[in-house]
Amino acid sequence: MNRISLVSPADTTGERQQLLAQIQGAFGATPNMFKAVANSTAALKSMWGSFGALGGGVIDARLGEQIAVAIADRNDCEYCLAAHTVLGRKAGASAEEMSAAQAGLSNDPKTAAALRFAIAVVGNRAQIGDEDVEALRAVGFNDEAIVEIMAHVALNLLTNYVNVAFKVPVDFPGVKLRAK
Repeated sequence: MNRISLVSPADTTGERQQLLAQIQGAFGATPNMFKAVANSTAALKSMWGSFGALGGGVIDARLGEQIAVAIADRNDCEYCLAAHTVLGRKAGASAEEMSAAQAGLSNDPKTAAALRFAIAVVGNRAQIGDEDVEALRAVGFNDEAIVEIMAHVALNLLTNYVNVAFKVPVDFPGVKLRAK
């Protein structure tokens, strides 16, 4: 059972209702994660704004979703793993590519480097070395893209923590976490 109430878009008003309407328009439904975060209009505005800002960045949606599933698996976040697997497929990644990304792997050198970096940041609580950043530059990422990768990591940590801590019910087709 979830630990925090889910805000119904029909039972709220003002800015919160407007934000939930935008989310409904983008997804065709209002995912439970956003209903949970909607308990705080400020948090909802921050999260939704971050998704929007990163969606317009230099990192494409496909790579963003691959990063998301790698982080979700590390944090045992079934909600984010399920949601981002669906979103990754919509962004053009194959089922095999999303499964590989969940394991932190890719046949594409740039994607593989981004996944290794994201996993290192999460696994080492951002205590990374010069070589971690240089590995991104070696495959063609510039500083703008490197900072955006970090922003994707940070946003996914927030969503993972919300969903795991509050036991938000998964409302996407389930995906199994990898055995650790």
